[in-house]
Amino acid sequence: MLPAALALSGCVATPQPGITDSGTPTQTVPGPAAGAATTSAPLESTQASNKAPVYWIGRSNNNVFLYREFRDVSEQDNPITRALRVMMSEKPLDPDFFTPWQNPKKLATSISGKNVITVDVSADAFNSNLDADMAERAIQQLVYTATAAGASAGLTDAGQQIQVVILVDGHTDYVAFNRVRLGSPTSRSAGMVAPVWIVDPQEGTQAADGAVKFSGRSTVPGGKLRWEIQRVDGTTKTPYLNGNITASPDGAQAGLFNFSLNLGPGSYEARVSQVDPASSVQDLNVDTRGFTVR
Repeated sequence: MLPAALALSGCVATPQPGITDSGTPTQTVPGPAAGAATTSAPLESTQASNKAPVYWIGRSNNNVFLYREFRDVSEQDNPITRALRVMMSEKPLDPDFFTPWQNPKKLATSISGKNVITVDVSADAFNSNLDADMAERAIQQLVYTATAAGASAGLTDAGQQIQVVILVDGHTDYVAFNRVRLGSPTSRSAGMVAPVWIVDPQEGTQAADGAVKFSGRSTVPGGKLRWEIQRVDGTTKTPYLNGNITASPDGAQAGLFNFSLNLGPGSYEARVSQVDPASSVQDLNVDTRGFTVR
């Protein structure tokens, strides 16, 4: 079920007051004290893979953030178009995530020599009725996915800021979801990514019997994290293993975490959360992944 803040309909509603510009989104996420990011996620690195980085929207505590999955894609279209097509037409692997985008009839992308990605999409992609906050997150979902796909495929210069210009049927100034005016060069907005996300294993994957590797990212470099593994039997989840780790404090690895566990065959759910320094018993920004061991 989608969050109550996201109401889907088959047509675009009458324009609402309070339209924002895509280049200057309103900052609506909580501050660092709540474990949220104060910067955008690091740009993805180049990888030799046919998997596309795709961002989805998901809830964490009382807020909504962006989460990334790597998805198998066909060889048709360029890497940016492929990733955006998945974002707009497919469902996330993780049932905790969702997308407000609709599958468009037309979608094309290009890159200029100045690290500007242009996305030209037909108006039917916006056939959802969203509130202002969710509309801004949807635009950032596109920006994050487009820039991630360009960087992952080595199509952009990782040493420069990447911006995205969104055209609708070839034109600027379209008001997306009747909330956000498009056309201005737009960068990744600070604080939109999830405070914690598990990168591996992805939802629904299978791991070999033995050492299972876990990795992920926290937006608090050097911050304390709590992990837990639960055994899953139908709808019953039983605590199995737990522990604490520290996210990498600085450098290129800032915020990253990883650990390995020996697990026998069965179904499991991994849970990772930030530890609230003011309350050692309260977990902040929990992310979960279901997986099986053969």
